[in-house]
Amino acid sequence: MVPIASLWLPIVVSAVIVFVTSFIFHMVLPHHKSDYRRLPREDEVMKSLGSFSIPPGDYMVPCPGSEGMKDAAFQAKMRSGPVAMMTVIEPGPPAMGASLAQWFVYILVVGVFAAYISGRALAPGAHYLQVFRFAGCTAFLGYSMALAEYSIWYKRSWATTIKSMIDGLVYGLLTAGTFGWLWPR
Repeated sequence: MVPIASLWLPIVVSAVIVFVTSFIFHMVLPHHKSDYRRLPREDEVMKSLGSFSIPPGDYMVPCPGSEGMKDAAFQAKMRSGPVAMMTVIEPGPPAMGASLAQWFVYILVVGVFAAYISGRALAPGAHYLQVFRFAGCTAFLGYSMALAEYSIWYKRSWATTIKSMIDGLVYGLLTAGTFGWLWPR
């Protein structure tokens, strides 16, 4: 066994590598440019929604409320549409600093779980590929597997989900390689 405290270096180094890679994936490479589409008549939709002063949060239209999904009025609204799930955020430029900080903390947490699983399964001096397997599988699970539920339940585009899961696979492989490289001898 290897204690988590002994794995602080691969946790931090892999977090920095994944953070930089995610920047490249989202800001330099073109594969995420098509994740969101523009609404038809966007200006009119924005003006109309803006008039309601909707507070930030997650919304469903129509929303079944306390009557439930079997309520006839709810079912009629679902049939007639439009049906939407949306997240409303504060107006203004995105608060990238806070989001980037939260993303980095998340990456660190995934690294801690990879360290925990790998450290419980392997001893100091474990072979690179053994470390790679445990750390990589754990990191991939942390980065990717829960994304599918957004396509299953919330109808997010499967193409967008799969692209993000492939990103998570790359992040997991980078984490695996870093842990294998920096594993205590």
